[in-house]
Amino acid sequence: MYDIIIIGAGVTGSAVARELSRYNANICVLEKCEDVCEGTSKANSAIVHAGFDATNGSLMAKMNVRGNELMGKLAEDLDIPFKRNGAMVVCIHKEAIDGLKTLYDRGIANGVKELKILDREEALKLEPNLSKNVEGALYAPTSGIICPFMLNIAMAENAAENGVDFHFNTKVEDIYSDDEGIWHLRTNNGEYKTRYVVNAAGVYSDVIHNMVSENKISITPRRGDYCLLDKEVGGLVSHTIFPQPTNLGKGVLVSPTIHGNIIVGPTAVDIENKEGNNTTAAGIEDLITKANDHVDNLPMRKVITSFAGLRAHEASHEFIIKEVEDAPHFIDCAGIESPGLTSCPAIGEMVGEMLKEKMNLEEKKNWISKRKGILNPTEMSVEERNELIKKEPAYGQIICRCESISEGEILDAIHRPLGARSLDGVKRRTRAGMGRCQGGFCSPRVMEILHRELNLPLEEITKSGGRSNIVLERTKGTNGGETA
Repeated sequence: MYDIIIIGAGVTGSAVARELSRYNANICVLEKCEDVCEGTSKANSAIVHAGFDATNGSLMAKMNVRGNELMGKLAEDLDIPFKRNGAMVVCIHKEAIDGLKTLYDRGIANGVKELKILDREEALKLEPNLSKNVEGALYAPTSGIICPFMLNIAMAENAAENGVDFHFNTKVEDIYSDDEGIWHLRTNNGEYKTRYVVNAAGVYSDVIHNMVSENKISITPRRGDYCLLDKEVGGLVSHTIFPQPTNLGKGVLVSPTIHGNIIVGPTAVDIENKEGNNTTAAGIEDLITKANDHVDNLPMRKVITSFAGLRAHEASHEFIIKEVEDAPHFIDCAGIESPGLTSCPAIGEMVGEMLKEKMNLEEKKNWISKRKGILNPTEMSVEERNELIKKEPAYGQIICRCESISEGEILDAIHRPLGARSLDGVKRRTRAGMGRCQGGFCSPRVMEILHRELNLPLEEITKSGGRSNIVLERTKGTNGGETA
């Protein structure tokens, strides 16, 4: 029996969990996958949007601007990298130049600070690799870049440290309310009871909502393909470069990442399959064509990986954050598509205030607001690093050559709150496997560490939970002994 159950451990659910963890309440998060950050939150543009794109007066606009304001302090408290690198919306057609003023006016009305319209020369001075067809650009200095994995994991870890329970591999299959107003959540791992439910289930938020309400909603998975370029070309642009937006979204961007790569994408294709996060040749070709319209000399031969993500698109293109009218004590956080990553701190704040008032929650006197991230030895001086290795030799054993990730960092990722249990879990926490070879060298070594530290047979270690096993059976080695 819980006071509050949150369904979904993406950035929205984890932000709500962290915010609610400041109160005296018994809270848990139910997540159908094996880890946090398994859905939309793990595959997106990693942009902290300024807020000039959302419709004036919308909840989306309010959450975007407030989330942007909160992100700097949140990143500092959670010890994660964040940079306000600024964004540029580039116009390449003279007849469309008035569209920049429309965006500027919308941004000012939304409360975005420091917006400026640049002429052709000013735009090219800031970004020499822009298309030579550039006519002008809207410049938003408050836009930024962040690591969505680190943000999601850090919020969840901080919530767990403050007493929130996380139950993974737990899929909600049915929900009903009894005569006393208690919600019963039937899952593949038994039944949970709670006074309040927060629905933060991403592309499945309509499925969860429709279990309890006669007023149905529909969430369309909108697939977006991305390409990630090698750090070798990370200096191509320093700002996030957007085209002028369309009714399908903000368009194909070209941006640096917080870790020094270049990301290109996304496309926007509405599909039916809520698990359809496969890339397509047509999608990749489309994003390359569109990206080349706004940035010259885009080195697409330097792609090290491609991936696709799903946005939880609701027809009105608006966030749904409210108590369901015909389901008392059931709070929706639905339709959280872009700028959902930016907005998550504000959504957490909003839902926290909502439930504080409804439940008369009292704040803890010992709430822990800060979290220490995984130590990064590359940020230390040579002397400091040598001293660390003397004390902890594991930090001297490099496991991932591409990203220079040590065994010490991987051990930390496994043994900290909500620790990694799969290759992708390690990858999202440490970047081991995210470099040029995409895990070709380090994956077997990471598996050995997971096997040793978790006392798991190699056959049970997965790429990302579920049935993504890597070793299927043991065979006879050439020396007569068993090997995986």
